[in-house]
Formats: sequence, structure tokens, C-alpha cells
Amino acid sequence: MINKTDIKAYLECNNYDIRLNNNGRWIDQKCTPDVICIIADCVLDFVNHNGRDKTFTSKDIWLSDYAESNVREIFNKPSTSSELSQNEYDKFFAQPLEMFANAGILTKQKKGRRNYYFVNKFEILEYISLREKYALLFTTLYCEKVLSDSGLWPFFEEFFLDQTQDLYLKLKEKYEQFIITHTLINGKTEVRRIFTKVLNPLANKYQKKGTKRGRLSSDVISYSELMYNRANFRDINSEKPKGVTRKEWARQHPQQINVQLYKYQSSKAKKLLRIYNDSFRGGLSELIDEYSDGPAIHMHHIFPEHQFPEISMYLENLIALTPTQHLAKAHPIGYTQQIDTIYQELLLKAKAGIIEDYLRKPDNEGMFSFENFITVLNEGFDEDNEVNENDFVEVMNVITNHYLLVE
Repeated sequence: MINKTDIKAYLECNNYDIRLNNNGRWIDQKCTPDVICIIADCVLDFVNHNGRDKTFTSKDIWLSDYAESNVREIFNKPSTSSELSQNEYDKFFAQPLEMFANAGILTKQKKGRRNYYFVNKFEILEYISLREKYALLFTTLYCEKVLSDSGLWPFFEEFFLDQTQDLYLKLKEKYEQFIITHTLINGKTEVRRIFTKVLNPLANKYQKKGTKRGRLSSDVISYSELMYNRANFRDINSEKPKGVTRKEWARQHPQQINVQLYKYQSSKAKKLLRIYNDSFRGGLSELIDEYSDGPAIHMHHIFPEHQFPEISMYLENLIALTPTQHLAKAHPIGYTQQIDTIYQELLLKAKAGIIEDYLRKPDNEGMFSFENFITVLNEGFDEDNEVNENDFVEVMNVITNHYLLVE
């Protein structure tokens, strides 16, 4: 499994100077982390079924069964085969493919008026496809490299150091003039639409203000603002008053749950944990007990997926187990709709230990998050525990105290 260092090393081997390639659409309006993540996944599914050396068009990807079953439901769009959606899907699929091609992850060949692609860097495309967070990481590293190669990075750096209205306008005008001078894009309106997709991922990375509706944003750009699908249950729960349970708040403020999105993200989280556990832990179970002999090939939701869909995609809520641990202990007599609460406590404490060990590594890549683990506990327990960053002693107390009250 490749990592951030591998991505940076790959990008360093390429020259993305816009003054040389004249590509004003090296990133585009639809290139949000969640969109490029799922498009990368759709491409991988297509080539895995048709051969890695198979060339394809944007339309081949959007008309695939995999895209139809996932994109339509996840992004609340019409059928990928609908005549009414042709123009929208052309941009939705083509723009990320063009971004991948400019980055060299895909190789592009033009035949007549149609672009044909084939996968050039399979591992990088797979990395992007596994997680929206990885897609965002790639986007920020790619943007920094393009801007640096093009001589534009000092203007962005200046703005991040001193976030005034004057420097925001200076940066925006500089980018507009640069793109119009060196590419085929000749209108400021189009450049401004793309500028958002350049500035805001970087603003989020450095926890700075960015751009919103053509103006300097009033606040730091949040992770959810970068997404095409912006619904975020944590944003909703952040408004919950103390003293009101999460379940009661949810009843008072019902939200439409995108079941397909949760299932898709949950499936990918399981895949990612399996890859990580096989690559870095030798495929061993994350809980060592009398049932842990053998490969850990089952990725188990500690808090069940059907009860807690909103945390089903959190790696902090998944644990790698052997089949015996999963089907004989975690789920009594293999009935997956029930959980053994005694074993659940052990699993949470084991996962806490795994996360603590991971976060102690100076070179960790953000696979696990302490904040996410607290979110998982609070959602699963229907509590509002506030724990100081990386205080795993208190985490163990929270878990122990909860199960003392469980019959």
C-alpha cells in the first residue's frame, strides 16, 4: 500500500508548469474529493473487469453498471443512461479523468473528437479511490506542485500568511490573469469557478480562510465544504444542546439518510482496513485472545452497521478479526443482527490500543483519528464525552464506565 511519501515522490518527477502545457483545466469544477474518489473507484472497477491495459472513454465509465448502481444513488442524480443527464454526467466523469490525465495517472489519447484513456499509475489511482481523505490529500499535493511549477505558489503562500481582503483580491486577480494569458480559457467567470477548487482544498489543509461565493470566506474552510455531497451528521450534532441525547436530537431534527452512500463508504472502509491490516500488521487479528489464531479476514463493525449507519464508514468503528472471533464471539451463534456486549467492550479497548500505538508513530499518515474514535464512542453510547486529545487513559475509563451500566 502506497503512502503520502510515495505520492509526493511521484509528483516531484513531473513538471506541471501551466506555461508549458497550457492546460487551464488541470483541475475543474467537479473535482471535489468525494467525486474524484468515486470516479477513481469506477475506473478501477472497469479495468479490473476488462483488463488493466483496456482503453476507455468517459462514457464507458459513466454507463458501467458499477457507476449506475453507485453514482446515481450516492449523488442523488438521474440514471446514468438518462438522456436528460448527458451533459451533467459528461462533466461529472470527464473532469476528474482530465485531472488524472494531467497528473499522469492516466494516459490520454485523442482520436477524432473523443478522448481515450488507460491507467498509467494503478497504485495511485487505487489510493485515491479508497478514501475521500486520500483523494483530498492527493488534491492538495497535486495543487501545490502545479502552482509551484507554474510560479504561482508564492502568491498563495502570501495570502495564507496574511488573510486580508486586499491579498485575497490580489491572489484571485493574479490567478485569473495567469490562466487567461497562458491557456485557452479567455473569460474570468470560468476561471473563478475553477479557482475555488484550487484555493479551498489548500485553505482547508492549512486551516485558513478561502473563497466563498466569489468573496473571502468569513471562516476557515471546513472539510465538508469541499464536498459535492455536503451533508455531515457531525455538523448537525454540533448544534445539539447539552442535556439532550443524540437519539432525542435526531428525533427532533430528522435528516434524510442516504443509505446507499453509507453502504458504499462502509464497504470501502472495510476494504481499506483489510489492505492496511494485511500490509502493516501481517493480517493478524486486532484483538489477541484464544480465538485469534489464523488470518483476520473479517472486518467487523463494533457498533453494528444497521443500527449506526452514520459511523459505519469510520475506520475507528471497524476491527479486523478472525472468522471465529467474528461469528462465534462478536455475534452470538453467528447471528449478525445481534452483538455480544461483553465482547464489544473488549473490542473497543483493543481498538483503542491499536489507535494509540498508531498515533504515537511520528510518521503516521492519519489513517486513524482520536477525534473520530471519540465520535464513534459518543454515537455508539449515545453520550457526550469530552476527552482531551490523545488521553487514552480517560478513553479506557469512558468505555469501562459505560459497560458497568449495561445489563
